[in-house]
Amino acid sequence: MLLAIDVGNTQTHLGVFHGGDLVEHWRLHTDRDATADTLASTLSGLLALRDLALRDVDAAIVSSVVPVLGHQYEALSSRYLDGALQAVGPGLKIGMPIRMDNPHEVGADRLVNAAAAYERCGGACVVADFGTSTNFDVVSPDGEYIGGVLAPGVEISIEALAARAARLFKVDLEPPQQVIGKNTAAALQSGVIYGFAGQVDAIIRRVREELGEEAPAFATGGLAGPIVPFCEEIDEVDDLLTLSGLRLIWERNRG
Repeated sequence: MLLAIDVGNTQTHLGVFHGGDLVEHWRLHTDRDATADTLASTLSGLLALRDLALRDVDAAIVSSVVPVLGHQYEALSSRYLDGALQAVGPGLKIGMPIRMDNPHEVGADRLVNAAAAYERCGGACVVADFGTSTNFDVVSPDGEYIGGVLAPGVEISIEALAARAARLFKVDLEPPQQVIGKNTAAALQSGVIYGFAGQVDAIIRRVREELGEEAPAFATGGLAGPIVPFCEEIDEVDDLLTLSGLRLIWERNRG
């Protein structure tokens, strides 16, 4: 049984694979103060919901953009998984060349998403990942990671606006009944939902222009749900893209 873990700044997405099949997955709040033991306790509780245990895990792979938690998962692996955990990083084969000025700058999750999307379509593609930031990652027709775009995420933008404007406040990520808001909450929801959808469409169109072809665009991430229905340039939504990419990279690095 393979345990795949994607540690983001806001959420952690975990999945359990048996062979090529995803048995179960969970999204949790990322706790930066978690220790190896508390992580093991959380994992044990989740696995128990499916009558599984940590001892059933034969292999594990993690991508983490929170360095301190990357170290804690390594400690968890050493103590509870007999060192079976692999971390996405310089020592692991991603399966595609990284055409960046400094490849070590690229977040592990971005490379995982790019690998998964290219495996899916076999050509140029774009991935929009809706998380703490909104990441756009681009793969060339030859299967090279060639860069991307980083934009502020939906939730942190709402929080920043509420913090800086005395008469504004946080709103739920729900579409308003109409674009023209009749009250402050509706106006904020309209700005967030349609504003971010427009941003996504504009960036993908410009990326396609630079690529010179109509590359398919995939959306993933915990905050994709409220925005993507109002996007015109997204071709497919896959909440499990990162977990699928982790399984793919683990397969490529099996001894």
